[in-house]
Amino acid sequence: MSNKNTRYVEDNKNNNHDKNNETIKNYDKKNESIENEYETIIMKKSESINNEFTRGNSLKTTHYCGGCGHGILTKLIGDVMSELGIQERSVMISPVGCAVFGYYYFNCGNVQTAHGRAPAVGTGISRAEEEAIVMSYQGDGDLASIGLNETLQAANRGEKIAVFFVNNTVYGMTGGQMAPTTLIGEVTITSQNGRDPNYTGFPIHMCELIDNLKAPVLIERVSLANPMDIRLAKVAIRKALQIQKEGKGYSFIEVLSPCPTNLRQGVKGTEDFINKQMKKEFPVKVFRDKSRDVGSVLRKQSDFSIESLDRIFNVERDDGKSIVDDYSFNRLNVKIAGFGGQGVLSAGLTLAQAACFEEKYVSWYPAYGPEQRGGTANCSVVISGHPIGSPVADNIDILLAFNKPALEKFICDVKEDGVIFYDSRVGEFKGYNNIENYCVPVYEIANKLNVPKAINTVMLGVLMEYGRTKNNILSKESYIKGIEETFASKEKLIGKNIQILEAGAKWARENLDFKF
Repeated sequence: MSNKNTRYVEDNKNNNHDKNNETIKNYDKKNESIENEYETIIMKKSESINNEFTRGNSLKTTHYCGGCGHGILTKLIGDVMSELGIQERSVMISPVGCAVFGYYYFNCGNVQTAHGRAPAVGTGISRAEEEAIVMSYQGDGDLASIGLNETLQAANRGEKIAVFFVNNTVYGMTGGQMAPTTLIGEVTITSQNGRDPNYTGFPIHMCELIDNLKAPVLIERVSLANPMDIRLAKVAIRKALQIQKEGKGYSFIEVLSPCPTNLRQGVKGTEDFINKQMKKEFPVKVFRDKSRDVGSVLRKQSDFSIESLDRIFNVERDDGKSIVDDYSFNRLNVKIAGFGGQGVLSAGLTLAQAACFEEKYVSWYPAYGPEQRGGTANCSVVISGHPIGSPVADNIDILLAFNKPALEKFICDVKEDGVIFYDSRVGEFKGYNNIENYCVPVYEIANKLNVPKAINTVMLGVLMEYGRTKNNILSKESYIKGIEETFASKEKLIGKNIQILEAGAKWARENLDFKF
C-alpha cells in the first residue's frame, strides 16, 4: 500500500480521462513537491452504468425524484458489478415500479416484466443460462403485494437470483399509496388517518418471512439513511452478488430507502424517518449468511430434445411410416361435450388415436371446469389431411352431446351441413337451422352390457357407423386400436369397450337412417 496521501479528482463526464490527467500533470509540474506527497485517484462512473441515459431530454440524469434512494442503490449495484467483473454475465430484471426504466441505466442484460413477475422470469433465465448472474430489482408495492407468492416460491426453491427489495413504505411510482410495508399510523394518500391494523392489517416483514424458508443463502436488511449506512449497504450488495458469481443460490437484500417526494420530507426528515421509525419496525441486521457453508448449486441440464420427448410420451419413430399431405381430405372438426365423469375427454382421445392410426393429422384440445366430477367438460378433435394451424374447432362438423347444457352451448357453432348426436336423456329437442340430429339411447345400450358408465364408447360406435356409411373416414380397426391405446394402462377394460363400441355401431345400423 502506498504511503502517499490520497487526492481524489472527480470525472463527471466519464470520457475525458486524458484531459483530466493532463490537467493534473500540468498542476504537478508547477508543484513538484505535491507529486511526492499525493497519490491521485480519478473518481468516475462505473462501467456497469451507461454513460448516457437516452430516455429523456437530459442524458445525464435519471427519472428518479431528487433525494430518492433508487439513484443511490442503482449506483451501488453498478459499482459492485464492475468490481466483481460480472458485467458481461449479468441480467437485471426490473418489473413495473419506480425502477421499471432500469434498462436505461444498467449497462448489462436487461429484461422488463409484468407487475410482480420478476421471480418467474428470473427463474427461467437462471435455469436456461447457467452462467448468467440474475438480479431482480423490485419495490415493496411490487414484491410484497402482487409478487409475494412468486417471491416466496423462488426463495423456497433456492433459485440463483439476487433480489434487491426497495422498502420505502409506499407505492412510489403511482403517487404514494399505502403499500404492504406502510407503517402503523403512517399517513399516505390512501390512508389519510394513518394505517389502521384493524382495517388493513400490519406491515409485512419480508426478511423475517423469507427467513422461515430453508433454501435462501443470504438474507439481510440494510439502510440508505446516511453515508455510513450506505457503505454497509454496499457490503451487503457485494455479498449478494458474490454468492451469485459463485452460483451458490438465493440471496435477498431488503433496502430501507427514502421517498421524500411522496412522504413530503426534506433531507433531515427522511433520515429521521428511516432511523427513528422504519428501523424500529424493520430492524437492520443480517438474518442469515450461509455463503461460507454452502457450495455451488448444480442442477441437471434440461433436455427438451425430440428424442427425450419421444421417450416420455412413448412415441416410436422407427416404423418407417410418414404422414403424406392429402389436400383432398377436408378438415373435420368434432366437438364432444358433457359433464365431467361422462368420459368426454377419453372419448376424444380415442377418436384422436384412431385418426393417428389412419395417418391423418390430428389434434385433441380439452377444456373443463374446476370440478373433479359433475362440472362441464368438452374437447375438440380436429382431423385433417394437411397440417393443422389451430386446434380450436369453431365451425363444428360433428357434435356429440351428452347433456342439454352442452347441446345448447355448442349448437350455434355447428355448420348448416353438420350433424348432432345427443344422449336421449336430454329429452325433447327441436332441430336448429336444418342441422341433422340423432337421438341415441347411450345409457340403455351401455346398461344392457352392464357398464352404464361407458356411454362415451357407445357414442363412438354410433359415430363409427356414421363414418362408415358416409365415406369410411376411420375404419373399425383404427377405432379398436384407439381404444387399445387409450386404455393401455387398464387392459381389463379394453375387451369390454370394444364390445360396447360394436354394440353402438349395431344400434345405429338398425335404427338410424343417415341422410347424406
